[in-house]
Amino acid sequence: MAYGSWVVPGSGAIAAVLGVALIKNYFGGGVCRSKAKLNGKTVIITGANTGIGKETALDLAKRGARVIMACRDLDKASSAAREIQKASGNKEIIVKRLDLGSMNSIRAFAEDFLNSETKLNILINNAGIMRCPHWKTEDGFEMQFGVNHLGHFLLTNLLIDLLKKSTPSRVVTVSSLAHVRGKINFDDLNSEKNTYSPGGAYDQSKLANILFTRELSRRLEGTGVTASSLHPGVIHTELGRHLGKNWAVLKTLLAPLFWLIFKTPQQGAQTTIHCAVSEELEGVSGQYFSDCAPKEPAEQAKDDGAAKKLWEVSSAMVNLEKTV
Repeated sequence: MAYGSWVVPGSGAIAAVLGVALIKNYFGGGVCRSKAKLNGKTVIITGANTGIGKETALDLAKRGARVIMACRDLDKASSAAREIQKASGNKEIIVKRLDLGSMNSIRAFAEDFLNSETKLNILINNAGIMRCPHWKTEDGFEMQFGVNHLGHFLLTNLLIDLLKKSTPSRVVTVSSLAHVRGKINFDDLNSEKNTYSPGGAYDQSKLANILFTRELSRRLEGTGVTASSLHPGVIHTELGRHLGKNWAVLKTLLAPLFWLIFKTPQQGAQTTIHCAVSEELEGVSGQYFSDCAPKEPAEQAKDDGAAKKLWEVSSAMVNLEKTV
């Protein structure tokens, strides 16, 4: 910066730093502004031991909630729980085992929860797997459809009566912008008839998340339980661990750029937190959010016929006798 013939030392560097900060802040997206307290409330968060699930658990713990961390890896979950307890000062952080790739595990978790807890105010369907090889769940489902959609579908239905008894209550399901490329292939939900596409299977599962939320909201109308889905943003987390060596090399080469444009887990958790706690969303149901604001999903995510059919097919796949 110059004044007459004088130049302020370091002004270029200062401008550069400010510019980087502004860009980083822009890509960081929306922030949950709610100051809502959750004392006396019980929350379940799936996949709460890492990434945005862990950040969500920390935020809700700071608000006073009793947080149930539903995780597959108990060692990692217990370590994360200790960190959250220390950072929040909240001792009501409970770890319970849940493997969304096992219908038996989901049923066992739900039975244990219903026998030990008297209320459920917020259910956050957060856990997920992305672009993995053609793996199958314990029950023979394609892994991404099985974990991301069917696992949360069954879990929600098994807990729905307690959610109804705990009203006002909320079901928040983490989807993705990837749903815009998604198509529900009712003739091949397990990706067995055609060449397997890790990306295609992921996109289908994320579209299923939104259609599930849409139909759940319809079925819950008037009960005091609301349902929402969301896109958390492009985030630097462990979710991309199956993207392969080329992705790892690219991440290393472009590390400064990725740092600049990718959200941190804390930033990525903001829309989940917004949907879970914001007072302005009391009674609001069936919407899709991005950056803490309502957003129109892709056209195929607004297909009520597909949402109803997916619900019926999913019920049969997980042998669910009673649904909402």
